Amino acid sequence: MTTRALLESDLETVAEIERECFLEPWTTGMLSGSFSRADFCGLLLEQDGEAVGYICGETLFENAEIARVAVKTAHRRKGHGERLLTAFENAVIARGASAVFLEVRAGNVAARSLYEKSGYFATRVRKRYYADGEDAVEMKKELKNGQP
Repeated sequence: MTTRALLESDLETVAEIERECFLEPWTTGMLSGSFSRADFCGLLLEQDGEAVGYICGETLFENAEIARVAVKTAHRRKGHGERLLTAFENAVIARGASAVFLEVRAGNVAARSLYEKSGYFATRVRKRYYADGEDAVEMKKELKNGQP
């Protein structure tokens, strides 16, 4: 199991994971736009040369935000989400971040459980945030003393 920096050459692979994992997947074009940002941070998780998941977001001074986390269905419940979160947290700590923010669908119990287990806590609910009317839960994790 290895985690490495996400490359532009990985875009189609990431787009495939997006289509498998999200109700509203980002397109290759949307993903491509992220690479031009200086604050972009993206990581790909591979097992035996196969991409099994990814995480991406950005840093702005002391804050980082996770935009997307996805693990292929066949590879879930094996600790890969935790590996991606920890790798992202370590990467943004190296950039000076002391807190990580994210938002998650209120009904995504598995993801919320993962985040809570990893030290994230809810900060507020954004009512009817998603196009289908579902609420979003904003979450935060303090990165203390350079540790995730």
